[in-house]
Amino acid sequence: MAIVEDRPQRADARRNRAAIVKAARAVFARYGREAQMDDVARRAKVGVGTLYRHFPTKDALLAALAEDRFRQLAGFAQDALAVDDPWAAFEGFLHRAAVLQSSDRALSQLLTEQPGLMRAAACERGDLLSALRTLVERGTRAGVLRADARWEDIPLTLCALSRIGDGPPGATWERLLELLLDGFRAPAAG
Repeated sequence: MAIVEDRPQRADARRNRAAIVKAARAVFARYGREAQMDDVARRAKVGVGTLYRHFPTKDALLAALAEDRFRQLAGFAQDALAVDDPWAAFEGFLHRAAVLQSSDRALSQLLTEQPGLMRAAACERGDLLSALRTLVERGTRAGVLRADARWEDIPLTLCALSRIGDGPPGATWERLLELLLDGFRAPAAG
């Protein structure tokens, strides 16, 4: 009987956690790191105590958002691997990632302000790193990516795209992505 009673609590806790992460994504995307935990709890329709049971600090919540971001990026990379054309796969992944980066102010700030946290979240996603390695290797073998392209260039590219809001007036992530893609395309000077 205790096991049956325990299941609804775990399911309820999972629902609360999911609601908190979803609410936090929206609140932090809008307000950046200045977002308040009370606003997240209110949007998630949970008490502040419930929020703090799941995420004892704002940084813990941001770490969960970073993990969620890299889970999404891993999905994008897996989708790209299913594309037959190596250039279209590479370009499609970077475009989808750039759209995601541009939509979330808090995680873009986090990329630059707390690179260790972001690096840790990325490194936990072996599937993402493996897929990026494969995307770049496929592109270089096919001759559509410059010969000296490395998978490690992709996180640097995503960081650059996340900083576009700090650029001069008129700078857009679309323009920066276009320039970066031209730099990746073969043939290019090494």
